[in-house]
Amino acid sequence: MLRWARSLARDGYEQLLRRELSGVPDHVAVIQDGNRRYAREQGEEPSEGHREGAETTEALLRWCEELGVEEVTLYTFSTENFDRPEDQREHLFDLIERKLREFADADRVHENEVHIRAIGETDMLPERVRDAIEYAESRTASYDRLNLNIALAYGGRAEMLGAARDVAEEVDAGDLDPADVDVETVEERLYDGPTRDVDLIVRTGGDERISNFLPWYVNGNEAAAYFCAPYWPEFRKIDFLRAIRTYENRTQSWRRTRARRALALIRAVGAAEAPKARRVLGRFEDALPSGEREALEEDVDAEPAAD
Repeated sequence: MLRWARSLARDGYEQLLRRELSGVPDHVAVIQDGNRRYAREQGEEPSEGHREGAETTEALLRWCEELGVEEVTLYTFSTENFDRPEDQREHLFDLIERKLREFADADRVHENEVHIRAIGETDMLPERVRDAIEYAESRTASYDRLNLNIALAYGGRAEMLGAARDVAEEVDAGDLDPADVDVETVEERLYDGPTRDVDLIVRTGGDERISNFLPWYVNGNEAAAYFCAPYWPEFRKIDFLRAIRTYENRTQSWRRTRARRALALIRAVGAAEAPKARRVLGRFEDALPSGEREALEEDVDAEPAAD
């Protein structure tokens, strides 16, 4: 009876959270932390924690498909994970290989047109894992409704250092003018990574850090971050909806800040002298509280700025 009541309350809370959401992030990145700690607390082997964590990963993909998230990146195996004991590494490689092949053959993956890709220094992985990557990528290469990036042998610092070395070598060889180095120059030399910046990064397991994960795509976009206590095998849909609510709040705060900065500039120099600020204000003024919006008539020329 108690379990039934808890389930009913959870379902009701999920529905409430879902109704509160007015949008979802395009790109969610997840650090799936806590598999081994979960297993220890359950008195089980680490391999069991990873197995149950893989089930949570499958559930996450269902939630993303339901909500309309367009891209998901999973931190599955970092370059630091190579320092783990051999038996743990081999178990993880076995699990990754099996799940890649299962995903590539799953009906729902093809029905929902999920494009699977691996990102990272995959040449460091065992041949059987590389073969599974090739199988999954080739089976889903024509899809584009949901991009699923699986970070394997991935390290953000190594990625950035590699790009910096490539730029330095080309400049030293005279093939690249330092004055021409821009964002696009760097992005072209990163791993074949995500198709868009990260909007929301989620980390389970209680730690509040991003652990060298997608620094270019997360920090550059000022992504919202959601840190939660449950270990990855315990992560529920309620937790995911809370994460999206954090993203919405972060987005609203960002929009409000942009509008206030633009308004302050216009008040200082006048709308005619700050056409860009007037356009910014036009885009984001709906994020201001009603009292501030009403005051705009007194401070800003009401005529819309030219595009």
